[in-house]
Amino acid sequence: MAYIEPAPIKDRENPLESMMERFNIAAEKLGLSDEVYNVLKNPAKQVIVSLPITMDNGKIQVFEGIRVIHSNILGPAKGGIRFAPDVHLDEVRALAAWMTWKCAVVDIPYGGAKGGVRCNPREMSKGEIERLVRAYTMAMIDVFGPDKDIPAPDMGTGPREMAWLMDEFSKAHGMTIPAVVTGKPLVLGGSLGRTEATGRGVMVSALAAMQKLKINPFTATCAVQGFGNVGSWAARLLEERGLKIVAISDHTGAFYNEKGINIVEAIAYRDSNNGTLEGFAGGERLENAADLLTLKVDVLVPAAVEDVITTANADQIKAKLIVEGANGPTSAKADAILNEKGIMAVPDILANAGGVTVSYFEWVQNRLGYKWTADRVNRRSDRIMKDAFDNVYQASIKYDVPMRIAAYIVAIDKVAQTYTYRGGY
Repeated sequence: MAYIEPAPIKDRENPLESMMERFNIAAEKLGLSDEVYNVLKNPAKQVIVSLPITMDNGKIQVFEGIRVIHSNILGPAKGGIRFAPDVHLDEVRALAAWMTWKCAVVDIPYGGAKGGVRCNPREMSKGEIERLVRAYTMAMIDVFGPDKDIPAPDMGTGPREMAWLMDEFSKAHGMTIPAVVTGKPLVLGGSLGRTEATGRGVMVSALAAMQKLKINPFTATCAVQGFGNVGSWAARLLEERGLKIVAISDHTGAFYNEKGINIVEAIAYRDSNNGTLEGFAGGERLENAADLLTLKVDVLVPAAVEDVITTANADQIKAKLIVEGANGPTSAKADAILNEKGIMAVPDILANAGGVTVSYFEWVQNRLGYKWTADRVNRRSDRIMKDAFDNVYQASIKYDVPMRIAAYIVAIDKVAQTYTYRGGY
């Protein structure tokens, strides 16, 4: 099998530059010293490893594995592991920094990290993926640890991969260590409420923002881009609270129904249709799936991939409120256009932090050796998300900035203060 070239970043902004643009604005508003600015700007650790794996055909293929720890100032680093063909260092560095701000904004005692392996898991067998996960774990054996760096699933990985990681790490240490990783299967110490956690956080953020904007949920319309775990749970929970979901989409297309789409039916259809909405009859198929973003709705939830709201379409967006379920769905250059139009955007580092909040609960339960009920998990995560929203909203008023910059201000201020107390050399 040929060597996979690093994927160039085409037709979209460099995610690291996007993150840094916002970071710089927030740092200036806070009046950060050069010392603290440079500490927070640079990753604490970057590890790149080669992973030789025996493929099913007997040949050895070498994969590149990356782990970036952006910060461990607030506590052990936390962040997912991405298996994708276009994994590259800049992307992983940006995502690691986003994790630092995400944990800080919801006041969780974690720093930020991210990992990735450049591979195409869709073209690999279960055995090949398992060998790759175990090799990656062993290569990072001195990086990972319940008190050092706690990985989790991300694009291309899930509970199965986290189970292999936990097992390999545990075998190397001669004891079962469930707290080394989150996003595990329930029987291995996973947490109740984890599956719906990110979508639930999007719902809590949306309702909190609607309250500020005086949008009545029982008369509001909503479009959700992306119908994976985050999008489908956000749609379902928002529908349960009165919103009419008029459009949904996945990579196979977008569907619109002005009378409202029955989300429970849409989820059942997706689950019985190889995980896609292809051929869904509960709405009219939009010719161009990207048109979902510019529909006349009250609430827009981009919950698919990064950079879908850009300078090319930001001026056509008609939603009053954007709640970001995905990481980085709005490019930095599009922010100014949305702000000018008076559209409130609840940023990714706040809106989708429900996932890391319940990951934190999983780690806490593993450390305690005690399991919480789903009700307790939901109650506590809802409270954390609501408090985080209120803090960011207050900061946006205090500094007279949009919600996104306010979220960065809250997060950076927390990490900067902690660094100042801890001190450097």
